[in-house]
Amino acid sequence: MITIIVGLTHTHLLNFFFCFQESELNSFLWTIKRDPPSYFFGTIHVPYTRVWDYVPENTKKAFKQAENIFLELDLTDPYTISALSKCQLLPHGENLSNVLPQDIYNRLKKHLDYVRDALPEWMTADQKGRGLYPDYLFNAIAGNWERKRPVWVMLMVNSLTEGDIKSRGIPVLDLYLAQMSEQQGKVTGAVERVEEQCVPLNELNFSQVVFALNQTLWQHEIYRQGKESMPYTTDDLIQHYNCGDLNSIIFNHDTAQVPTLVNTSLPPSDLHRAQTIDDYFRNELIDKRNQRMTERVIHLLQKYPQKSFFFAFGAGHYLGNNTVIDRMREAGFDVQHTSPDYTIPE
Repeated sequence: MITIIVGLTHTHLLNFFFCFQESELNSFLWTIKRDPPSYFFGTIHVPYTRVWDYVPENTKKAFKQAENIFLELDLTDPYTISALSKCQLLPHGENLSNVLPQDIYNRLKKHLDYVRDALPEWMTADQKGRGLYPDYLFNAIAGNWERKRPVWVMLMVNSLTEGDIKSRGIPVLDLYLAQMSEQQGKVTGAVERVEEQCVPLNELNFSQVVFALNQTLWQHEIYRQGKESMPYTTDDLIQHYNCGDLNSIIFNHDTAQVPTLVNTSLPPSDLHRAQTIDDYFRNELIDKRNQRMTERVIHLLQKYPQKSFFFAFGAGHYLGNNTVIDRMREAGFDVQHTSPDYTIPE
């Protein structure tokens, strides 16, 4: 036991003992049985340094052996980044102050001022040591916010928490995989286009967007006052992931990248509205994407039967109902969950 524990940080020790007591260590790897085998791997949107040490060795071996690495989006392509930025902007040079109801705009501005003032305290010594400054970090996340569509401002507000701020400045897991793939000379690709992730959010009607932004602001105002704590923190997500807890709820939340609006304290009319929006997000950002991603995976496997693939998508695409795994099996593929002690064939 001592040989395992030596060199672990306090956080690593907490993770290790929590997993040892609460859960059997598991993995987010699935094998597509064929010759050569291909793999699905579930990722989360957190700094790779918080999770990579816990990824089982056979998952790393599967990644290393695969000739082709496919992610949701090509995160190393400058077009992807510019297209993502462009799709978030209001059309015709409009400003948020001309679009939002005045009271919501004022509350938004007040909340962003609070975040800007809190950033120096939220940032870690490591972040500051690497040359990240509070103003730079705020502008990297919230710069140009007055030009953004309200739905993207809602997502931005949801990401401006102390836990998320402490995670900034290190590549997230899927970007790290993309960078490693390039360094190792692998063929890389994507199964989605930016527009396919972007358009469903932009097509939410205006009254729904204003309602969603209002609810999100209200939730964060309550967190600020210390009256409630956030239901899912980044640390919770990392804990569940590192312990291999195949619990779909928290991973669907991370995969969809949108806040959950349903709150039992809402009046019935608002509760129904929140449920309608949550259902829309679930359908557009999980279910429809699961179908599209599955179709493209099958196309690649059938087009290149002699090649090995490693598909790295958000973990929520593999968990719950009507997952990518379910759809692959329905299409006749033999896909098996792969335990950490399974030996990857040479």
